[in-house]
Amino acid sequence: MADDAIGTVRLDDANDVALADRLKSGREQMIGELRKLIIGQEEVIDQVLLSLFVGGNSLIIGVPGLAKTLLIHSIAQVVDLRFSRIQFTPDLMPSDITGTDIIQEDAATGTRSMVFAPGPVFANIILADEINRTPPKTQAALLEAMQEHRVTVQGRTYTLDEPFYVFATQNPIELEGTYPLPEAQLDRFMFEIAIEHLGEDEELEVIRSTTGNLNPVFSHAVTGPDLIAFKELVRRVPVSESVLRYAVGLVRTTRPGPDSPDFVKKWVAYGASPRAAQYLVLGAKARALTLGRYHVTFDDIQALAQPVLRHRVLTNFHAESEGKTSSELVKMLLEHTRVPTSGM
Repeated sequence: MADDAIGTVRLDDANDVALADRLKSGREQMIGELRKLIIGQEEVIDQVLLSLFVGGNSLIIGVPGLAKTLLIHSIAQVVDLRFSRIQFTPDLMPSDITGTDIIQEDAATGTRSMVFAPGPVFANIILADEINRTPPKTQAALLEAMQEHRVTVQGRTYTLDEPFYVFATQNPIELEGTYPLPEAQLDRFMFEIAIEHLGEDEELEVIRSTTGNLNPVFSHAVTGPDLIAFKELVRRVPVSESVLRYAVGLVRTTRPGPDSPDFVKKWVAYGASPRAAQYLVLGAKARALTLGRYHVTFDDIQALAQPVLRHRVLTNFHAESEGKTSSELVKMLLEHTRVPTSGM
């Protein structure tokens, strides 16, 4: 839908306008830096950057060898933030993530005391690699960190440094020995980012570039304080009542009920929570800014419906038996949900 059909609301403060311009130019510079290592995957990069600008955590789904780790590590280097990779395994313990108290002896006095040794979660960008390969108790160790940006160990709470992001990965083809993420934890991820194989020409370029000397030097076009400022700016972007109602209506339609579409009643076990609508709106605000707009359109909501909803729309046995996926159902939801035709 054309922008002028929604209105042309502007950010009032000149500092906000300047910051919005910095967000847009900073994103373009970040993509330019990432291109020193990452080839293709435009949509994946775009969704990861939107996660950064909103302050959300995201789940990346893809088979091995598609540069999931390289992408997140490269982003941490581009924005000059501390990066930590946690390899999730069946024997990983919660303390291996959060840290633990250890006995430390004072060399001068010989006295011993308990001292907290921070775990790998004490970084700015966390890569939780193959998060579904560890039991739920250990998966849950990330919940407080993801939601509250803090961890509690032995009754003491430790605040994590800002900005703080968790990017978790899952391998969709090896299911033996895995522990599916509980719905409560899935719901804490802003996006489910699907990373696919590249086209032949792009894959050829990957092989050419990665089999030679490769030691890029990144410039820091955007830094941690910038990301914190961008996150606050995104929340100040105005949204019209009609766009807000469209986002909420789209999310509510995912839930089976008497007034649900027939395909939802037939194939959906559980629909999306209000958190989905929150992330739809926040992501749409960030997307608008990256496109140089200071207002949100219906197109922004529609563009992010798949990554926001597909891991929150849980299919039932009938859908699985008929080969219906969450992605297909989200597409059907977009076709079914009416876009308001009235103005703001």
